Amino acid sequence: MPQRRDPMRIGLISDTHIPEACDHLPAPIFEVFRDVDLVMHAGDVYVNRVLDELAEIAPVIAALGNGDEGLDGHRFRLEADERVKMAHLLEIEGVRIGLAHALPTPDETSERVFREAMRAHFGGPVDVLVMGHSHLEGIVRFGDTLVVNPGSATLPRNLVDVPGTVAILEIAPGGRVSAEIITLG
Repeated sequence: MPQRRDPMRIGLISDTHIPEACDHLPAPIFEVFRDVDLVMHAGDVYVNRVLDELAEIAPVIAALGNGDEGLDGHRFRLEADERVKMAHLLEIEGVRIGLAHALPTPDETSERVFREAMRAHFGGPVDVLVMGHSHLEGIVRFGDTLVVNPGSATLPRNLVDVPGTVAILEIAPGGRVSAEIITLG
């Protein structure tokens, strides 16, 4: 297979909570994700039509969130869908990318617990971990792992009536990685 010449762009989104948060994905998502090659949803999708709407942009994979299972009193339950798994592991340009809804990170627990969680979800460490759950956007490095949380597209920082956030992850030829948080306007 020939090597890519331009970076692979991945749209990262999480915690859409549709239809509890709002009826549809915010329109700016479609502009921000216009040229992405893949969309990764880090869970708490709630209804499958969100994945279908995102699939109009690019192929979609999603992590199963605690709310997707109807836990925590949520009244919606995500229907079985081959795009949704507890965790996904991809390798692009030699970069191991893990997608899960929530993993304990060293700032919450310890480096040992973080490593054990990566082993349980992905079989070992990953270069990039995409996760959601907290609704807090951020990009941070723990050891060799870049952790990207796109925040929430609809309930950023668990607030209403403020612009949500998403992220773009780029994997350049040779495995160079960059990530950017984008506020939806």
